[in-house]
Amino acid sequence: MTDSSAPLPAPRRIPQRRLPRFGFHTHNELLNGRAAMLGFFALLLVEAWLGHGLLVWP
Repeated sequence: MTDSSAPLPAPRRIPQRRLPRFGFHTHNELLNGRAAMLGFFALLLVEAWLGHGLLVWP
């Protein structure tokens, strides 16, 4: 059985997270997709509340 109070060795390299500066990255794509979903459902709610589409005026 191992002794759980033994100190752990220090890591040799500490990973550095580099933030993306521009372009298509996972974080940006997730954020854009979530914003699009919110906008789509908001549009559906507005159309249900008005009783017609936004491009059709009674």
